Amino acid sequence: MIRLTYRTDLEHHAPSTVFAWHTRPGALERLTPPWASVDFVSREGRLDDEGTVELKIHHGPTSYRWRLRHCDYVQDRQFRVVQVSGILKSWRHTHTFDELEGGGTALQDVVEIEPPLGAAGAVIGPTLIKGELGRLFRFRYRRLFTDLARHAEHGDRPRLTVAISGSSGLLGSNLAHFLTTGGHRVIRLVRDSRQVGEDAVYWNPAAGEIAADALAGADAVVNLSGTSIADGRWTPDRKKAIRDSRIKSTELLSRTIAGMTNRPRVFISSSAVGFYGDGGEQRLDETALAGRGFLAELCRAWEGATKPAERSGVRVVTLRTGVSLSPAVGALGQMLLPFKIGAGGRLGSGKQYLSWIDTDDLIGAIHHILMTDSIRGPVNATAPHPVTNATFTSALGRVLGRPTIIPVPGMAVKAVFGELGTELLLWGQRAFPDKLVESGFTFFYEGVEQSLRFQLGRTE
Repeated sequence: MIRLTYRTDLEHHAPSTVFAWHTRPGALERLTPPWASVDFVSREGRLDDEGTVELKIHHGPTSYRWRLRHCDYVQDRQFRVVQVSGILKSWRHTHTFDELEGGGTALQDVVEIEPPLGAAGAVIGPTLIKGELGRLFRFRYRRLFTDLARHAEHGDRPRLTVAISGSSGLLGSNLAHFLTTGGHRVIRLVRDSRQVGEDAVYWNPAAGEIAADALAGADAVVNLSGTSIADGRWTPDRKKAIRDSRIKSTELLSRTIAGMTNRPRVFISSSAVGFYGDGGEQRLDETALAGRGFLAELCRAWEGATKPAERSGVRVVTLRTGVSLSPAVGALGQMLLPFKIGAGGRLGSGKQYLSWIDTDDLIGAIHHILMTDSIRGPVNATAPHPVTNATFTSALGRVLGRPTIIPVPGMAVKAVFGELGTELLLWGQRAFPDKLVESGFTFFYEGVEQSLRFQLGRTE
């Protein structure tokens, strides 16, 4: 039996607050690190009635199911999670929430494990398990700290009902889990009518269909829908699909909001720093003009599609997002394999700027905008310190402990990726989040290496 104990002190949050966060929908998802490949298969019951959860965990080409049961529940003090079935011989994880002297919470996690493989597992298991669990709990405690801090910052505001399109994507699902752990209600816009329920509303942007009545109780709508811009060369058909997936969905939501009697107070709709085209070394705040190129034209039309909602008096925010850093999907996820095998390097000259943002900060920025009535119009959702491609490449190499000495010539990028390679990889934007900073938003990850270490679990 291996017994490991972890602890974090949360000085500004009472045990009842920290305990409540853990009991709400989305808590386990928020505590699951982005580098882990985990599917949530099923849930039955709650923490206080011996509810169960079944996970499917992937390791390379293999996967296994892990079924867990909650027990020994004591309100605001403790709950325990035990293995029902899985690859381990046994798993017992006890969470305790004790009050610190002077206020705050001492959160302690005691994990008792019997590894598989008999005698071999007893020899090899402790080192591997201790290393991975240490990495896991460092991540968990950091995310818990930042999530609680963000919710506390607006703790005096009423809880919201937020409708989210694109809720099955990385950003949308993480935003939904962040909101529900903070006590907000989330309504998902879904395209499969079989998923419709109390907190799921049917819509079909391509056909112009939406269950508008179900949005009547929403305080806010967050539009994150749109097909990926990086999945394949930009053929004419691909460009049309990218454009339609964004413009049609935004137009449908905007018209629907404008036609409602009881309208949401705020409509946040995605855009991107591609709005600025190739900005070179120019400092780009939200007052900068649109650039040229497919992405710039797309973003202009995308933002323009919000006008019906704006004209109806709803507060509208268009979120000009930079590259969101998470290993789960997106740009960073695609970069990891070549960098891990030592084949990573700068693209082209490496002088083009990358406006990036940690995914947790991006979720925090959306939450901040939801709760801050003074913010409207375009908002640069980027970290305050954009970096060049060469700087980003070096930082990722240091975090992974790999060399970055194999540059990719610009001509090769253009030959392989065409227009996509030119605009996404060789062009750049040096964007600054002036509106967020001026409104008092706090970035927890201002440096790109700091963000990469957190998202990849490479902190010490």
